[in-house]
Amino acid sequence: MRIPFLLVALSLAACGGGSDGGTGPGPVNPGPVTRPTLPQTYTATGHAAAGDVSVQLFEWAWADIARECELHLGPMGYRAALVSPPQEHIGGGAWWTRYQPVSYSLAQNRSGTRAQFIDMVARCRTAGVDIYVDAVINHMTAGNGTGTNGTVYTKYNYPGLYDAGDFHLPCGISDWTNAAQVQDCELVGLSDLSTGTAKVQNAIVAYLADLVDIGVRGFRIDAAKHIQPVQLDSIVTKLNRAVIAGGDPVPYFFLEVIDMGDAGVKATDYYGLGFHGGSGSDLSEFKYRGIRDKFMNSGGQQVADLMTFSEVNWSLMPSNKALVFLENHDTQRSGGVTWDAWQRQRLAYVFMLAEPYGYPMVMSSYAFDQASGASRDAGPPAGNGTAAGQSCSADIPNTPDGQWVCEHRDPLLRAMIRFRAATAGQARQANATLNANFIAFSRGTTGFVAINNGASTTTGTVTTSLAAGTYCDLLTGGKVGGACAGTTVTIDAGGVASLSIPAFTAVVLLTADKL
Repeated sequence: MRIPFLLVALSLAACGGGSDGGTGPGPVNPGPVTRPTLPQTYTATGHAAAGDVSVQLFEWAWADIARECELHLGPMGYRAALVSPPQEHIGGGAWWTRYQPVSYSLAQNRSGTRAQFIDMVARCRTAGVDIYVDAVINHMTAGNGTGTNGTVYTKYNYPGLYDAGDFHLPCGISDWTNAAQVQDCELVGLSDLSTGTAKVQNAIVAYLADLVDIGVRGFRIDAAKHIQPVQLDSIVTKLNRAVIAGGDPVPYFFLEVIDMGDAGVKATDYYGLGFHGGSGSDLSEFKYRGIRDKFMNSGGQQVADLMTFSEVNWSLMPSNKALVFLENHDTQRSGGVTWDAWQRQRLAYVFMLAEPYGYPMVMSSYAFDQASGASRDAGPPAGNGTAAGQSCSADIPNTPDGQWVCEHRDPLLRAMIRFRAATAGQARQANATLNANFIAFSRGTTGFVAINNGASTTTGTVTTSLAAGTYCDLLTGGKVGGACAGTTVTIDAGGVASLSIPAFTAVVLLTADKL
């Protein structure tokens, strides 16, 4: 779901029409300002497993994702792929049309057909990659029209699914410190479902259960901040009980709850969600994106500032609750640093995948003109889902507008996925720096990372937690046979490494790649 300040810029016409179109008795009133809360304790993690890495394949077609799982994601070691909303949506070419559901049918949307979706899930599973679905369950559309599968709808009437009595009373969000407004009013004019009613909950559960039955293993809950926690918990609990009864595994959940510390709805409000018959849920930790600012030197920030990075120092949610990312589809379109600063961005990914906090998700995108509102709204490149498969940029920072970037295929990320899996369960320790643009640390006695985000070579010695010996740098090829394919690093008996790291590069070592 786009972040609120970006959505405000859209007119109702752009969202699919400006007329109410509602009929019948009318939507229900918003709930009270004081609302029920969830338990604040939790004992389980929603993560797949320590050391896993996921990727968001934004706006990819189902057929292309199936091939990507087989040719790249599986071989590279990605645990899961988040795909765009699969339900029927409003017409139009903009990317955000996917976030205005018309029905929960999978028959036809921009990414393909139900048969192609089923085929994708099965082929990705065979390749060892789980599919997560971006689930839009807070709202429907902002107007009237015809959906991608031919459904004719109005803002408060969706044939065979919802009528006017299934929505909250139309009201806008003007006070983001008011939980009742945030959770029961319309997010930029989108018809807000009354998610506390049995009818709405059962319809949502039926949709999600169908996806689980197909083989989907996780969900991103879009705009979760705009659903009362107890209501969302009821939906998740009903789904968990249904899939358990059907013999399917309980799906993984992570919730889009933007909490920068200044709003009335907090991430902590959702900590107890999903533990009734399930394994709990994670939340998107938006504050984690501050790591990217260190690498971009935003406002004078430096990489050496990350010496003290921790969930306590940064007021982050607990590591076992956090889905972390440097950017997603929303943040890219609201001024996020993207592919055009790739030499720094990829180093930020080195840090994200080397540091043990959270469950990381890599963003894979297509290029657009960040200065142009029309370009930011653009849907996927032409040829999406063709038999030729996905054609990705060979020069990431210079990807022309309207072409796939495919950041996730970078060989550096392949090496870091291997590093993260190998160091799972090992604490970060022996933090060190040589200058403002440099940071180094060990992961237990298993791995070591040194990053030079400066424009010139950094030379010096750093104390590590690794045993003495000669190591092959993973990022330049690691160990091949009995020799190093690229850079070698020697560590002495005291654990001290002598380093000379060129500008905007890193050195990554594993005990498995010791000569």
